[in-house]
Amino acid sequence: MLKIYSFLILAALIGLVSFSGLDQAKAVETVKIGVMAPTTGPWATEGQDMVKVVDILVEQINAKGGINGVLIDLEVGDDGGTPKTAALAAQRLVTAGVVAVVGTYGSAVTEASQDIYDEAGVVQIATGSTSIRLTEKGLERFFRTCPRDDEQGLVLANKVKALGFVKPAIVHDNTSYAKGLADETREILKSLKIADVYFDAITPGERDFAVALSKIRAQNPDVIIFTGYYPEAAMLLRQKRDLNWNVPIIGGDATNNRTLVELAGVSAAAGYYFVSPPGPSDMKSQAALDLFKVYQERHQGLPNSVWAVLAGDAFNVIVKAIGTAGVNPEGIAMYLHSGLGKYEGLSGPISFNEKGDRVGELYRLYRVDPKGQFVLQD
Repeated sequence: MLKIYSFLILAALIGLVSFSGLDQAKAVETVKIGVMAPTTGPWATEGQDMVKVVDILVEQINAKGGINGVLIDLEVGDDGGTPKTAALAAQRLVTAGVVAVVGTYGSAVTEASQDIYDEAGVVQIATGSTSIRLTEKGLERFFRTCPRDDEQGLVLANKVKALGFVKPAIVHDNTSYAKGLADETREILKSLKIADVYFDAITPGERDFAVALSKIRAQNPDVIIFTGYYPEAAMLLRQKRDLNWNVPIIGGDATNNRTLVELAGVSAAAGYYFVSPPGPSDMKSQAALDLFKVYQERHQGLPNSVWAVLAGDAFNVIVKAIGTAGVNPEGIAMYLHSGLGKYEGLSGPISFNEKGDRVGELYRLYRVDPKGQFVLQD
């Protein structure tokens, strides 16, 4: 009987060692990369597209054996488009053991997660968060593949002047992104000798802007500069049409989403201007074309906006860094700062400065045509 018990104990110990060995092998053979995106909430189309793009790239890399033989385990965190939910999503991704995170979209949402990732030693690459202060904090592991609001504000103000507008009304929504862009644009317009006739906020999530539009109309602007997001821009366009008011509206890059036309209606959206990095239909790199071919086959169309593509860029540079520096957040961050060079991304060359900002000018002017298509103007 003693021999039987001894055998059972030995077998159990061997089993424990075997399972431990399997766990260790699994840990060595996989690396966890996170995507934090608003897959629900007001910006759900943005977040869902971000995940779809990264999912395709993960599948392609794993099909080739992973990163130097290490397969990628993708972890998705839904931030819901709110700072509170973002903090919870970030904590869950950190607990899951990610070494790097792609995302997220909104500046205030990204800001709510920055310290969580930084304290955990996780690399974060934002994709649509353009607020200036995000990269002014000295966080060595924070990067972004999108430009900053000061660059966007400069382009937006110059386009307003080039289009001949001299009496702008500036409307934001008090979010970090929209208020920051409004302030930047206002100051640059002043330097161009163009003074706004109205400067105020609307409430994001509202659906009735009749009172706000009446106040703006009373100031007789020749253009409305709206620095918020596409759901509110769509409502402003629709309700402006309902008032039979033909004043043009020009917006920022957070309105570069085809859902804007769906929400506003083609007739209301026609003539709308916005500045943005080039959208998917205007990207011509071979890497982008290859990605879009798979994306169209799988999802019956292109991504709704540029931000999903910038999520793909963020993921690709993380993979590049891991392939060179290994599965080490410090090494990944160091490589992105000093070893990446001018990486040929989906959206063009990518490199980062000492603050983690993307280097190079990306913004262009778009106009919605009578068919509801986004047409590049320059």
